[in-house]
Amino acid sequence: MRKLYFFTPIILLILSTTLTKNSTKKLDKEIFQLKENIRILEDRYELTLLDYSILTSPKKLMEYQQYYFDEIFVQKNIENLSIIEITDDKLKINKMVNIDE
Repeated sequence: MRKLYFFTPIILLILSTTLTKNSTKKLDKEIFQLKENIRILEDRYELTLLDYSILTSPKKLMEYQQYYFDEIFVQKNIENLSIIEITDDKLKINKMVNIDE
């Protein structure tokens, strides 16, 4: 009987330690996954912010053009731009901006 009193707490301690360790492992995996997802989203955010800051300012683009390029780029009116689609060996040209709307 004394052996039973001695081994029961030890077995319970071993079981509780195992359960705690497994749950901690699962939590660590979840934390790692969340950190990775956050890192990826932060990278996307930075790229999107960069795109936004560059593409929302035509004046800034013109400054870059003057700084980095010679007379390569020409400023165009957006109403004159078109989209060209090739489907089934046919050429289709659509205006990029509809003035009627």
